[in-house]
Amino acid sequence: MTTIARSPLRLLEALATPHGVDRYLELLNPMFTVRELRGEVTQVRRVAPDTIALTVRPTRRWRGFSAGQFVQVTVVIDGVRRTRCYSPSNSQLRADGRIELTVKAHPGGLVSQWLHANARPGLVLDLAPADGTFTLPTTRPDRLLMISGGSGITPVLSMLRTLCDEQDRGGRRGEIVFLHYADDAEHVPHRAELERLAALHDNVRLALAYPADESSELTGFFGAAHLEALAPWHRDAQTFVCGPPGLMRAVREHYAAIGLLDRLHAEEFTPAVASMPGDATGTVRFAASDTSLDNTGAVLLEQAEAAGLRPEYGCRMGICFSCTQTKISGCTRNVRTGETDDDPDTEIQLCINVAVGDVELAI
Repeated sequence: MTTIARSPLRLLEALATPHGVDRYLELLNPMFTVRELRGEVTQVRRVAPDTIALTVRPTRRWRGFSAGQFVQVTVVIDGVRRTRCYSPSNSQLRADGRIELTVKAHPGGLVSQWLHANARPGLVLDLAPADGTFTLPTTRPDRLLMISGGSGITPVLSMLRTLCDEQDRGGRRGEIVFLHYADDAEHVPHRAELERLAALHDNVRLALAYPADESSELTGFFGAAHLEALAPWHRDAQTFVCGPPGLMRAVREHYAAIGLLDRLHAEEFTPAVASMPGDATGTVRFAASDTSLDNTGAVLLEQAEAAGLRPEYGCRMGICFSCTQTKISGCTRNVRTGETDDDPDTEIQLCINVAVGDVELAI
């Protein structure tokens, strides 16, 4: 007879079936996990009237992140797991390995409002490995323009902190302009940190724009005049932008007009908005539930919820793939890319697809 050696972990998993080792370890301490990635909140700071910064100590499975990436954060609210995406705002070179998540309390934001009300040192969050392609190039640019608005400041602030840390350690020293749009000075998250970095690094220029404040260095909303005043060299630079839809649209239109979209790098964490041309037609059928309803043109996740179904979802932005389901038949359109898909028995993301005519889903 041949004896097959099993690793201690696999043996423990077998003995713990069907629950898994982590289900037992978390009874002792939620941070005692083998398979799952978690983080403990060690500090909560208010960095703007509507914004908090959570310092989080991840478990050993954390493998770090690149400045600009995002992390999926899951909390349990009223017995239901809710997942949202947040970009670490600290430098990727932070020595203690902890991450800082900056959370703005959005009106109607279920998770952000819950974190503002409940986040305390000791709170344990479920995390996912860092992901996303909104990152700095490996060879740092000689000139870099960063544009942000509102809570979109977090990934570009991480980039700025990382670049300053690299420079302090003898790394490349390029010209950087950091342009942020806010209602007023009080509502700029991490404003003191931004001012400190600009004061310590003479190659960093900080510009805070308050569109409605005539005493601001820059008045009005984003436009070519702002770039000419701050970074007349932006045509020769790499530009990174993250912010609300209006700002993102204005920046893209400007770069498209001057033929430099290839130098623009963008990230947005806003839910996809369905904008189906013409009137929505057809019927959406949910096979497993034997439920149908007239197609409203809304994304399929919202239509499923309107039908009384509760499909799994995470970010609702097309990032986490939690809402992926099988489309049995029909044509769908991705509201982010505009691409259509009429192949049967294919997997689609409910949160970013709309029905084009009759569609049948497996759920």
